[in-house]
Amino acid sequence: MLSFDLRDLERQAATVDGRLTAQDPVWEAGDARPADAVHATGRLSKAGPGRYYWSGHIEGSAPLSCRRCLADVAHPVREDVHLLYVEPGDEVADDPDAYRLPPRALNVDLREAVREQWLLAVPEFTLCRADCKGLCPRCGADWNAGPCDCPPETDSRWDALKKVRHASESR
Repeated sequence: MLSFDLRDLERQAATVDGRLTAQDPVWEAGDARPADAVHATGRLSKAGPGRYYWSGHIEGSAPLSCRRCLADVAHPVREDVHLLYVEPGDEVADDPDAYRLPPRALNVDLREAVREQWLLAVPEFTLCRADCKGLCPRCGADWNAGPCDCPPETDSRWDALKKVRHASESR
């Protein structure tokens, strides 16, 4: 469960233990969604008049592609979160790190914050393994499976220096 009644939080802190599934409508087009769900845990408590504090953790698996060979990679994502929710009119309501509750809110819904924290934690690039050799730029063969039949690529910008070196060696 990722939604909590404010009246209950006035009396005591709540234990957060819920999942934000990849099918939840809070996700937007183009978001890096989790493979299954983001598991959110922690504690949500009152932090003063009109303020609520969530200290917790999110984790899940992000389906990504290796940046070198394009293989599918299930990248684990784990992130600690510390968030402040404030009611309208609070002195920190304009702080970009504070989540504003709607006017006359009855609940604190953590889904949008879980989504945002997930998107910040998912890496833009990943590797299938540290020693990934990538793909051949000519034929597209996966060099992790072995070499391809393409001739080695040379950089013609060094040809003039190679001629000078060969000339000095032949003297």
